Amino acid sequence: MNISPISIDITQFPAPLHSYLSGATLYDSSCSSTAQSVLIDKGKGFFLKVAPLGSLALECEMTMYFHSKGLSTRVLEFLSDESHDYFLTERVKGFDCTARMYLDQPERLCDILAERLAFLHSCDFSSCPVPNRTERYLDRAKANYWEQNYDASLFPDNWGFSAPEEAFELVTTKGLSLKTDALLHGDYCLPNIMLDDWQFSGFLDLDSAGVGDRHIDLFWGAWSLFFNLKTDKYRQRFFDAYGRGNVDEEMLRVVAACEVFE
Repeated sequence: MNISPISIDITQFPAPLHSYLSGATLYDSSCSSTAQSVLIDKGKGFFLKVAPLGSLALECEMTMYFHSKGLSTRVLEFLSDESHDYFLTERVKGFDCTARMYLDQPERLCDILAERLAFLHSCDFSSCPVPNRTERYLDRAKANYWEQNYDASLFPDNWGFSAPEEAFELVTTKGLSLKTDALLHGDYCLPNIMLDDWQFSGFLDLDSAGVGDRHIDLFWGAWSLFFNLKTDKYRQRFFDAYGRGNVDEEMLRVVAACEVFE
């Protein structure tokens, strides 16, 4: 997590947030062009996310759901004004998995990511606010194809596609094979997983969470190891540690076909 000190006018924020912001040291930890994330260094710490109106409600709801399972932090406030949503949580202990102390031990990091993912996928998902993430997932891929939003540049070569038509054919012929049988993070990447001295402490950024196909998380976990460690050598170790019998390489390629349409 990259942070930089900032100063803000707290009067520009809704009144219920003032007591958290007043007298605190503030840091910008944003990694999105559409949302601002503020680390509030006061007491045990808080995180405030600010984004356009209507964009944070689902993330708030899924964070509360994951918190009820001991998988994420506690939501303190969710507020909206005429133009923005404000989402305040307790700070999750520790550091995300892009911290140098974790990247310097890639085998250990790979194994804990796989084991934690297997645990997540074993959780009961009854009453999940998003009971069919798969339907939304496929609808998004198809809509982005027709809008010509295609980018395969970030993926390892053996998950790549020569053209958008090749990827879209796989989406249309195999997409319905994706299941809806596991609780997903939806964006299972190193910056979204918090460890406190190698002990899991919580998931972040749950706006893509819901019940869907486990291969979406498996795909992103493997990709994030590739991206952050600058090598694809840990992919098979990740799948082995997760449980090779639950990994279908064909379905991973279907997920890759969906993900190029962003």
